Amino acid sequence: MSWLLPRVLATVLAMLFGAALGWMVGDAAQVLGSAPWLLAAAGATLGVAGAGMVDALRGQRLMLWLRGSQRSDAPRNSGFWGELAYRIERSLRQLERSADTERLRLAQFLSAIEASPNGVMLLDGEDRIDWLNAVAAEHFGLNPQRDRQQRVTNLVRAPAFVACMQEARFTEPVVFTAPNGRSTLSVVVSGYGDGMKLLLSQDVTERERSDAMRRDFVANVSHEIRTPLTVLSGFVETLTDLPLSERERQRVLSLMAQQTDRMQALVGDLLTLAQLEGSPRPAADRWLSVASLLQRALADAAALSAGRHSLTLRGGDDAEMAGSEREMLSAVGNLMNNAVRYTPDGGGIELSWDWRDDGAAELSVVDSGVGIAREHLGRLTERFYRVDSSRSRDTGGTGLGLAIVKHVAQRHGGEIDIQSELGKGSTFKIVLPAVRVRHGMPVAIAANAASVVASA
Repeated sequence: MSWLLPRVLATVLAMLFGAALGWMVGDAAQVLGSAPWLLAAAGATLGVAGAGMVDALRGQRLMLWLRGSQRSDAPRNSGFWGELAYRIERSLRQLERSADTERLRLAQFLSAIEASPNGVMLLDGEDRIDWLNAVAAEHFGLNPQRDRQQRVTNLVRAPAFVACMQEARFTEPVVFTAPNGRSTLSVVVSGYGDGMKLLLSQDVTERERSDAMRRDFVANVSHEIRTPLTVLSGFVETLTDLPLSERERQRVLSLMAQQTDRMQALVGDLLTLAQLEGSPRPAADRWLSVASLLQRALADAAALSAGRHSLTLRGGDDAEMAGSEREMLSAVGNLMNNAVRYTPDGGGIELSWDWRDDGAAELSVVDSGVGIAREHLGRLTERFYRVDSSRSRDTGGTGLGLAIVKHVAQRHGGEIDIQSELGKGSTFKIVLPAVRVRHGMPVAIAANAASVVASA
């Protein structure tokens, strides 16, 4: 009420000033017969009217400001209208600051949702789209602007999703194929507010593929182990129940040993894969001689070939690579063993090392074997994938060799490259990046240096 007293005083002063002015005019005009008190009353009335007019003008200025955008400052009047304008302007500015703060928080919240790896969609009580982030738009094949206020079931027509929305079954995630037909979505719907819904979507394609691969892997392992176990069980029953001659008994024992070796090879490859997947990458500062590695792999292949093939070694004398000798020997050994198994007697196999122009290197195994059809090349590194399962089992393969080679190459920063043609042989390459290979001292020079040091 601090504005009331000054306003009353201003009105009283205006009235007194007008009355005094009117009295003075009346007193000066007595010669005309006018009464001074009448002119004093008229002056007081005019003073009050003038004060009211000034007050009305100030109020008008405030009203004009309120009708405008309020972006400029409020009228700077004194008295009642000045204080009212100040209080209104302060309240408006506070509301604007609060609104700016809320807008900033909303923008930050929406930015956080946009950064989410999951899709987020807000639906109103009629299942119309209020808002969705870019991930949800990609998942469902929607346009974030054009498709707003559209019923989501008119745009996403997957039967499982439509049934979930119509029956309001929000207790379990709904899994269905995305509209693009290439990925699988898991969608969770939650209710909030007055019939509104929050829809969260996640691309589970890789998870579903991993689960399928895990199921297939378990099934394949079970099948691969069950087959030799069945054979062994039958032979054990034969030895137990039937009287066999010494020659027959030796033949059965030989077949049992073959099946045992097969299971041991399978278990060994499974353990190798588990170690590769569960251990850290090989250090990039432990350098090993490529020539020594290739010579050991060639010697193992020569023992397996037993003179049935022509084996040659080319390159690698001046090369070193950073990594695990055990892993690389396993990878190269698998490639050489495959070449020996699938190359007819009298064929040729070459193990070579070549430098690339960009500093990288290729470790290659080239054979003149039966070759592989083009449609199988992309799947050769899958676990237990066989071009011809009967032939693979006859040659003693486990179906895991190339999967091991692929893992070893990737753990050393490289990749496996396969080229083959039916009837013309195959080429398997382990391509290693430049950071993992370097030129070193040739083997012969290194051996001489070592002998000099030893003699000294």
